[in-house]
Amino acid sequence: MKARGSCVCGAVAYAIEEPLAAFQYCHCSRCRKKTGSAHAANAFVPVAQFAWVRGEDHVKRFDLEGTRWSSAFCATCGSAMPFVNRAGTMVVVPAGALDEPLEDKPRRNIHFASRAPWYVAASTLETFDALPK
Repeated sequence: MKARGSCVCGAVAYAIEEPLAAFQYCHCSRCRKKTGSAHAANAFVPVAQFAWVRGEDHVKRFDLEGTRWSSAFCATCGSAMPFVNRAGTMVVVPAGALDEPLEDKPRRNIHFASRAPWYVAASTLETFDALPK
């Protein structure tokens, strides 16, 4: 199955092909800072299963020196975007930027010991289908 993704402003678009190599939530402090949320939701696909549809030149990358950590984003709107890992074998795809559902679901939490001290499992919270009044 193929799934497409894009940034908020529409300048960047890409496609991935399942199956995924991995799909996980990362609770490390760097991923929390990158996403501004409790965790990152990242899918991983081999490079051969990824293609830019448009706007690759709009994507900027940041590699944190002395670590394996990287991120990429649309230079126009700041949306998290896919990037090739430093080994050159996998594309890290921020699942929130996908426009279509995946057949695969997240399989694990990583760096859970460093989760935010305010983290509460979403399944335990009150739920609304729209903005509550």
